[in-house]
Amino acid sequence: MRNLYNITTSQEAVRQWTRALRDILGNLEPSIDIYPNQFAPVVRNASDGERELANLRWGMPTPLERVKGNADSGTTNIRNPQYGHWQQYVGVEHRCVVPVTSFAEPSPTSGDKDPETGGIQRNLWFALNEDRPLFFFAGLWTRWQGVRKVKEGLGDHEVYGFMTTAPNALIKPIHEKAMPAILRTQDETETWLTAPWSEAKRLQRTAPDDALVIVEKPATQIKVPQGTIDGRGQLSLL
Repeated sequence: MRNLYNITTSQEAVRQWTRALRDILGNLEPSIDIYPNQFAPVVRNASDGERELANLRWGMPTPLERVKGNADSGTTNIRNPQYGHWQQYVGVEHRCVVPVTSFAEPSPTSGDKDPETGGIQRNLWFALNEDRPLFFFAGLWTRWQGVRKVKEGLGDHEVYGFMTTAPNALIKPIHEKAMPAILRTQDETETWLTAPWSEAKRLQRTAPDDALVIVEKPATQIKVPQGTIDGRGQLSLL
């Protein structure tokens, strides 16, 4: 759930919206699908206090008691920030905003496969409107040393995840448990990046029922990343 989103925008649009003064991202593709454990742009509060556009890996460190095997592929979204493991990350120094123009939820209908994407479960895509304007997920980031993939071994990483909350009326029939916490205005992104947690945490709330619409999938989704298809038709990244 919420393990695929798309960015179709420019670096300049992200910088202007967030007032990021430093850009270490590199070149942002015109349109890109983001899957777990991949690198993607975020705007963060850097350790020197500068607001920075950077390329981080999707998936926060998983609570140790929930790590299975010899690698931690990361926790992509956070529902309960009051949980002890996440409390260390809720300060301003660990907050970020994640640019997005549309995000996907898998179809709840069993066997609803999409032949254009290699026979995986069909996704339903959501955006602010048919034009897919820029908005943001409310996120957290951190530096972390560990094993993301066994074949990579121990490494130093900069990782991120984003907050989720109860679904609105549009999303609930498709995913009954949660939706991303979305930020639709500059004031909201500014509050998330700068306010005390007692104020910022209020932004982890359900979007209004009319805040999103269902849109066609991005053309980029046809380019399924290398992986395997499990028995449920879901993509498992290698």
